[in-house]
Amino acid sequence: MMEKNVTVKWAGKMTFIGESASGNTLTMDAGTANGGLGLGHSPMDLLLMGAGGCASIDVVMILKKGRNDITDCVCQVSGTRATEMPKVYTDIHLHFVVTGNDLKASAVERAVKLSMDKYCSASAMLAKASNLTYDWEVAEA
Repeated sequence: MMEKNVTVKWAGKMTFIGESASGNTLTMDAGTANGGLGLGHSPMDLLLMGAGGCASIDVVMILKKGRNDITDCVCQVSGTRATEMPKVYTDIHLHFVVTGNDLKASAVERAVKLSMDKYCSASAMLAKASNLTYDWEVAEA
């Protein structure tokens, strides 16, 4: 088992500072509608960003390892939340736009499927609580 530790510290109003074990920080905020100052990301947005970031890292690593000439990877993540408390994500969709020179659609498809079906821990966690879907497209650089 691998243990991870982070710290979240209240910074006043409804703003919090998250710090990873490596010392990197980010600001979280409940938003002005909930008494915050609008100074940071909402924790629920960070869940979506975490899934998109985790999967994108996998996709880029897999494509680069296959010696593909990739120039960009964008993951657009959308989530639909329940209307009742707790307002969990019921549906999450990841759309990958992978750009490169002479990229084969089959290589991008393979990379995305490997990430989503085998490697992306964040998406795997969220898929246990929501309907997680994904698709991709290839763009020429």
